[in-house]
Amino acid sequence: MEIMIMFNEERRFEQPIRWGMVGGGRGSQIGYAHRSAAHRDGLFKLVAGAFDLDAERCREFGVNLGLDADRCYSNYKEFFAAESKRSDGIQAVSVATPNSTHYEICKAALDAGLHVVCEKPITFTSEEAEELKAIAAEKNCVIGVMYGYSGFPMVHQAREMVERGDLGDIRVVNMQFAHGFHNEEYELNDPGLKWRVSPAASGPTYVLGDIGTHAYYLCEVMTGLEIDRLACMRQSFIASRQPLEDNAHVMMEFKGGAVGTLWASAVNAGSMHEQRIRIVGSKASIEWWDEHPNQLRYEVQGEAPRVLDRGMGYLYQDVEGVAANRIGGGHAEGFFESWANLYHRFALAFDAADRDDQATLESIWFPGVDAGIEGVRLCEKCVESADQGAAWVAYND
Repeated sequence: MEIMIMFNEERRFEQPIRWGMVGGGRGSQIGYAHRSAAHRDGLFKLVAGAFDLDAERCREFGVNLGLDADRCYSNYKEFFAAESKRSDGIQAVSVATPNSTHYEICKAALDAGLHVVCEKPITFTSEEAEELKAIAAEKNCVIGVMYGYSGFPMVHQAREMVERGDLGDIRVVNMQFAHGFHNEEYELNDPGLKWRVSPAASGPTYVLGDIGTHAYYLCEVMTGLEIDRLACMRQSFIASRQPLEDNAHVMMEFKGGAVGTLWASAVNAGSMHEQRIRIVGSKASIEWWDEHPNQLRYEVQGEAPRVLDRGMGYLYQDVEGVAANRIGGGHAEGFFESWANLYHRFALAFDAADRDDQATLESIWFPGVDAGIEGVRLCEKCVESADQGAAWVAYND
């Protein structure tokens, strides 16, 4: 028996949420991912945007997307000011710009009373992220953070197995996101990579913030463990990337006695993604790999290993995240489906906030501002540790 497909094209709202974007213009892979995900279930409608700093390029691109030319803006300040004066102005905005701009754009959006979906890291510092959280609460707005891999159903199957005790007591968590695509100085001819390895645009880290936080957030989702202290060493194997790292290893001690490791790398030559998370319990272990996201490896001590498949009746069917299938089991679901699952939840959260339905809002799982804060704090603490020669540092000091 297969789990029933959860999402379809039936209308959930009387009208879709009026939505805009900052960044994500022509040639942006991430911009396309946001638009594809947001439109998948008809819960959002793109009506305006500031897609490009060049006004002419922004207008041409927006018109090609089907927008009115006068709702394609050259900068986010003009965008928010003009839309706030319209009776049909945007209600939510997604921010898909370089890291250094996230704080100021998100703050301006919240001040304008807009719900926000932001790429991570949400800010450079945890103080800035906490400030955004406070503004959002004051304005009754919701912040979603785009941890795009957390929408896969098998991630939620893993979470439920941990919560129900299928693994026993959690002892060890191994996390990694270690690709090889930047094993040479490709940023010389790649503008998209160049800003990621520039401290002014990227912030205090490269691979830790860019990909390491994805793996760590999966650990948070699956296990609920909280870090007590960590030790980090990081390297710049491409010397011109200093002081930012292109490889890092982190050891973690969690509250309650479990331990973990995180390997984040862009120089794992020959590797595609290698984003994996293995959770070891006292009775069994599970492992998820983002290159095969529809499967979860389940290994019980003394028994033959088994592979659990998305969409099948032997999974925990009463869990919303597990049942978030867009096609029956056996068919491949992937990256865009995971993003669409998150945008579906963002829409429900935005709608609940607008109706001041706090009970519903609190019942909806999605990567929110607290997930963003933890990603920023992880980067801060890793830098603090590495700058002290990989010393152990308390996580919440």
